[in-house]
Formats: sequence, structure tokens, C-alpha cells
Amino acid sequence: MMTAELDTIAQKMVADGKGILAADESSSTIKKRFDAIGVASTEDNRRDYRELLFRSSEAMKKYISGVILFDETIRQKAKDGTPLVTLIAEAGAIPGIKVDAGAKPLPFCPGETITEGLDGLAGRLKEYYDLGARFAKWRAVIDIGAGIPSYTAIRTNAHALARYAALCQEAKIVPIVEPEVLMDGDHDIARCYEVTEFVLKETFQELYYQRIRLEGMVLKPNMIVPGKKSAKKASVEEVAEKTVRLLKSCVPSVVPGIAFLSGGQSDEEATAHLDAMVKLGGLPWKLTYSYGRALQAAPQKAWSGKAENVAAAQAAFTHRARMNSLAALGQWSAAEEKKAA
Repeated sequence: MMTAELDTIAQKMVADGKGILAADESSSTIKKRFDAIGVASTEDNRRDYRELLFRSSEAMKKYISGVILFDETIRQKAKDGTPLVTLIAEAGAIPGIKVDAGAKPLPFCPGETITEGLDGLAGRLKEYYDLGARFAKWRAVIDIGAGIPSYTAIRTNAHALARYAALCQEAKIVPIVEPEVLMDGDHDIARCYEVTEFVLKETFQELYYQRIRLEGMVLKPNMIVPGKKSAKKASVEEVAEKTVRLLKSCVPSVVPGIAFLSGGQSDEEATAHLDAMVKLGGLPWKLTYSYGRALQAAPQKAWSGKAENVAAAQAAFTHRARMNSLAALGQWSAAEEKKAA
């Protein structure tokens, strides 16, 4: 393990005013996104869409530190034959790769899942490193509902995350550790806090057992928000205060940065919450974004599969990336959002 190299890459991933573009949608997920805009999910269309993002020069150079890719994408070439990973690297961003095999039902735990993909991972990581990846992502999914999550689900997923992280660091790849507590239910913000605290403390315990170098990783957690179906809403200030308070109690200060997932929030909600957290100040780690839909919904709609819309899609992507960059610096405002739109 080359600790200096891992640490340097992790620091670059959370550089001031930059965040991570999650462009690692599985084939089934991107099909749903394309269906919504009336575009067939063919290999060429997926390539063309991602190429327009990676060729968004202003966004990629100023606001994006790294890009999480899907297995198909890391092997693809642009229309002119340039590997997509080369486009990312030439923009100054770091190519990364999603390596988990998705969430599958957890035996004897109805309604809960375990993320698979550890089998053969060491060999795949070596191949991905040779293809240009310098960081990886593994997502664990924890749902909140009647009688769940169970300790079995939390412990099993935390262990898998830690095993994945160890294999990554051994392969000279920085792991993004993503334990996501879903916001799909009707639970209130207090329940989200309680479950996320359990999940994060268990995750860092397992990372310790697996001898993970915390300076060479990035955490990708959910924010502390009420479920989508909850009757009790939360203000931006409450989300920020509760999220930061929880992270301070769970995340060691040597972790270089926390790159939040948007988790189903609207574009502007995800931006406003990040900005409010950064404005609280006094944080031991960098806070930034690792958004998928919250960065891509606008450019996907603008593009709609038409070549003549590429410039408009790139402008939409640049706008959302800039807004989140301002948030990561604590400089965003609703007025700025409206002025720049």
C-alpha cells in the first residue's frame, strides 16, 4: 500500500470548491432516466450523453474533482476514439469506478439487503487501476421501516464496506465508503439521526478492524433528513445542524473529506443543505458533494437525446456544478441560484 499516494488522491477528491460527479448509473438505472426523457438506452446514446458531460470544459475543470464511472463507461471511447477516462483526466479530474454488484435480499431479514461484489474484487481492482481508475465506490443500502433496520443488516453491510475498502487500499485505489440510509419512508428526522448514528459508528468500527487508513478514504453518507413521506418536515437549518452534529460524533477528524450523496433530494435542496453545513464552520474535514441525479437531472432534460441540444445540456450541467461548488465553499444563496439560472 502506498499511503502517500492514497492520501494525495483523497485530498484532491475533496479539493476546495470541487465535488465528485456520480456517473455510475447501472444499465437498469440509466434506462429509467432515459425513458423519462424519451431516449433509447443504447450503448451509443449512453456514450454520447456521458461524453457531453466530460467535454463540459468549464464544469469539469473548475467544479469537478472526480467522476465515478460504471464498468461499461470506463471501457468506452468518445466518438473521435479518445478513451472517456482520458477526457476526464485531461480536464484535471480523477477517474473512479463503481465496484459493487448491487444490493440483494439479505437472508432471514425481510425487507433488508446486503451489497454483493466482494468475490473476485481484488482482480477487478487491478484491471480498473490499469484502465485509469484511482478511486472506487461501494454503496451499502440501509432502509428504515417497521422493525428495520436490524443489527444484522447494519453489521453485515458495514463489514462488507470495510472489506471492500481494504481491498481498494491494497490495490492503491482510494475507497469511497458509502453507507446510505434511505429517505424513502415516513420516518421523522429524529429516526434518521438515530439510524445513521448506528450505521456510521458500526462502519468505522469495521474499518478499524480491517486496518483501513482513514487518511486515504472519503466518506459518502446521507444527510440527516426526514423520510419523503413524513408529515414532519425539516428546515434547511435543522438538517444542517443535525447532520454536522452527528458527523462530529461519528467521523474521525483524520478523514480528509465527506462527499454527500443527494439521496432523492431536489437539486436545490441538496445544494442548500450543503451550503448551510459549510457555513456552520468549525469542521475538522472538508464537506463537498458526490451527486448523481442532483447534478444530472437538468442536463439530461436539456439534452433529450438530440445533438443540437448538447450545448444547452452542457450549460445546464455547468450551472448545477457551479451552484454546488459555491455551496461547498459556503458561498451559495437562493438569490445566486435565481440570478445565475
